Amino acid sequence: MEYRQLGRSGLKVPVLSFGTGTFGGAGEFFNRWGSTDVAEATRLVDLCLEAGVNFFDTADVYSRGASEEILGQAVKGRRDKVLISTKATFTMGDGPNDVGSSRYHLIRACEASLKRLGTDHIDLYFMHGFDAIAPVDETLRALDDLITAGKIGYIGASNFSGWHLMKALATSEKYGLARYVAYQGYYSLVGREYEWELMPLGLDQGVGLMVWSPLGWGRLTGKIRRGQPAQAGRIASGGAAGGPKVDEDYLYTVVDALDAVAAETGKTVPQVALNWLLARPGVANLVIGARNEEQLKQNLGAVGWSLTPDQVTRLEQASQKGPIYPYWHQKDFNHRNPKPTTW
Repeated sequence: MEYRQLGRSGLKVPVLSFGTGTFGGAGEFFNRWGSTDVAEATRLVDLCLEAGVNFFDTADVYSRGASEEILGQAVKGRRDKVLISTKATFTMGDGPNDVGSSRYHLIRACEASLKRLGTDHIDLYFMHGFDAIAPVDETLRALDDLITAGKIGYIGASNFSGWHLMKALATSEKYGLARYVAYQGYYSLVGREYEWELMPLGLDQGVGLMVWSPLGWGRLTGKIRRGQPAQAGRIASGGAAGGPKVDEDYLYTVVDALDAVAAETGKTVPQVALNWLLARPGVANLVIGARNEEQLKQNLGAVGWSLTPDQVTRLEQASQKGPIYPYWHQKDFNHRNPKPTTW
């Protein structure tokens, strides 16, 4: 298993981490993802560790805390062998302060996550979304205090806009507070908007990318092809309420290219899609999920080999989209404002 430095930090992480959104299955939303229990979760953790994947990602809102609880039980007795990341910010109660990134909520959210995980520290703690109500310096001071107390090791941001992330980094620099070393965001062959601003920002500021939903919300699993109806469930529904919309013709064009490359390499469609991401600038880690052993083993096969330059070019041409303003205008000034992309 290859390990990469996580942003501008001293932490090395495997290029694959295991996402535990399938643990628990509480409520209609998360039940679509999966309903892995403790016994199955323990087996999946075993397989991950055997393959060198010692990094596990969760969040307090996943199945209303059940994902953290199940993960905590699955790694019990081997906490020193694993890295754990979790998240806070989204609603976890009915009270007015049970949501957001205020000091009040974050201190309590962190303590609750530690208890559910059955540990005394969280290796990487993400803000799950940007809270424009809580002052940025308040959020960062609370996180800095949690680091000083030894309860979290590093901090990251997830689903922030570019200016959200840059404002936070500037605030950290201004007040000498801990800075975000990782960004967890959506990026795939059918969702390349990350490249327009967040990728150049991450490279410039030393913020490593952890990719969530690297298979395009289930669309690049090989189960969707031209002329073949989508299966019932998560894929047919676009993943869940609020999932990214993808034009069908565009999707089929990308899948056709993936199919061709998969045939040439002897790999599967998802393995090719994941491998392409691992070669993208600034990518430190892909968060892979799996409902069962078969899916996990297939995803683990995405590492240890490389696509040819020609195969990369064909995939990028099939998935390329013209950027929105002002990014399309900036292309005319690339000799002074270069972009690490192919759009």
